[in-house]
Amino acid sequence: MRAITISTPGGPEVLQVTDEPTPDIAADEVLVKVHAAGVNRADLLQRQGFYDPPAGATLIPGLEVSGTITDLGSEVSGWQVGDRVAALLSGGGYAEAVPVPAGQLLPVPDDFDLTAAAALPEVLSTVHSNIVGQARIQAGEWLLVHGGGSGIGTAAIQIAKHLGVKIVVTVGSERKAEFCRSLGADAVINYRDEDFVERVHEICEHPDGTTGADVILDIIGAKYLKSNIKALRTDGRLVIIGMQGGVKAELNIGSLMQPRKSVAGTTLRARPKEQKISIVAEVAAQLWPAVISGYIRPIVHETMPLADAAKAHTALEDGSSIGKVLLIVDEESAS
Repeated sequence: MRAITISTPGGPEVLQVTDEPTPDIAADEVLVKVHAAGVNRADLLQRQGFYDPPAGATLIPGLEVSGTITDLGSEVSGWQVGDRVAALLSGGGYAEAVPVPAGQLLPVPDDFDLTAAAALPEVLSTVHSNIVGQARIQAGEWLLVHGGGSGIGTAAIQIAKHLGVKIVVTVGSERKAEFCRSLGADAVINYRDEDFVERVHEICEHPDGTTGADVILDIIGAKYLKSNIKALRTDGRLVIIGMQGGVKAELNIGSLMQPRKSVAGTTLRARPKEQKISIVAEVAAQLWPAVISGYIRPIVHETMPLADAAKAHTALEDGSSIGKVLLIVDEESAS
């Protein structure tokens, strides 16, 4: 089968189309013929040599796909060959076929765009597991998300509205600001022109007279740590899911203790299979009906052929994209 492999850590040019063996499946897995694969920041880090796959996972990048089931493991029930699915992966999405634990599948109806479905599993699972599972966000609270125009950000805006959460996002351009407002963001801050800490306290007001975000979902990391803590209200929760702004920062522990603020760092890829299955089950129950109805929609910036994986990585790295970049693996599949 055709797949994208990484010849050596480096820039986008190290991504190569190679011929790889079609993978075998375990008893609890299905084999998915991949139609489209989502491109994520984690793929870029893996390519650069900074984010190794979990033990036992394939070295082929790709954390989410859409496609069709072509084979079933002996212990799999509830799915059939020919079913259209979207899937959360530990790797292997940049290929013509990928094995997937059956519990990490989401059903794609015949009238739903199979290409667009590939933009959903990773972002929905990441946002929901962190703001609901980790941060325990409640309806009526304020959520701050950095990178409002990203795949994570565009999904977070829609999920927040679905959950009855008020959301403010940061962006770097008016074009992205307008798009985030069109998705339903309650407020947008241009971090190039405004101090986001000051603006968050102006925007996020609470009935008891306090100000600040209840929950912050952060993709930046070290660069924003101190500012994020300042932007939280009392009992606020910061969840760090990315390190675009570095990995090391100093923090005054006293800034957490008296106002009872908390900081957590999580990754989705490294979680045990059982946790991923549980997360996908929650997405299926709490978000997928809103996806199928069109209330939460996939935001696709651009699609490219599998052979253009290097170009897709460059498109994500330059920061101009809004939503997801997808690789089309099987161009003959029905959409």
